[in-house]
Amino acid sequence: MTQTTPDAPVRRQRAQVKVRTLRTDRWWLVPLLTFLGLSSFLVYGVWAIIDNSYFVDPYIAPFSSPCLATSCPEGARLFGLAPFGDWYALPPGLLILGLPGGFRLTCYYYRKSYYRSFWLSPPACAVQEPHGKYTGERRFPLIMQNVHRYFFYAAIVIGLILAYDAVLALVHKPDGLGTWILVLNAVLINAYTLSCHSCRHITAGRLNHFSRHPLRYRAWTFVSKLNAKHQPLAWASMFSVMGADLYVRLVAKGIIAFPYA
Repeated sequence: MTQTTPDAPVRRQRAQVKVRTLRTDRWWLVPLLTFLGLSSFLVYGVWAIIDNSYFVDPYIAPFSSPCLATSCPEGARLFGLAPFGDWYALPPGLLILGLPGGFRLTCYYYRKSYYRSFWLSPPACAVQEPHGKYTGERRFPLIMQNVHRYFFYAAIVIGLILAYDAVLALVHKPDGLGTWILVLNAVLINAYTLSCHSCRHITAGRLNHFSRHPLRYRAWTFVSKLNAKHQPLAWASMFSVMGADLYVRLVAKGIIAFPYA
């Protein structure tokens, strides 16, 4: 046996595993399903942005709300206003795409999801990644992930607008299936937004004495419970906004014409 003295240097070396992984389970299934799920959202989002069938009174497709130009149908305009005037002729969704899109792109959970499923960094626990080095999120472009909390403020506004759209539909068409689809979507979108890690930190993350701030502590406790469900809320809200958006467009195109659509 080789003995070392207290002054002798200790060599530290990582385990030399020559295979990609020693795991025998189907570790690749989760990143594959994540890749397919996120890809479907991206493909649908591109189609929805360029599709013009986004409004049928009183429904407006979530991907195109708020509608802020005079090119939007009058009933689709937020509070009847068109602050962008008639100079803007591109699809209305492009005006607000960066706000909810940026929020999800920089979301802590979604970072993990697309890092693993698109970049394979790493694809799963105890599985080697193909990249030779990792510099973290300290350099461009990943340093831009730090603006997540600012996208959170914008996402709050978008969530409130979607809730307003749902309330309008509830007032004007309470028996419509689309109304309740929009209501469910608004609930899930706002629950996902409030479950954000940044929201939890902003609420009371920097307090040292909760007893001195009882209201903020209660808000922090509520957000913390939502935060524990952040992953399922991220997926549920992603599919709900796609489903609600597609439903409205199908009704607007006349493909769905139920008596209580």
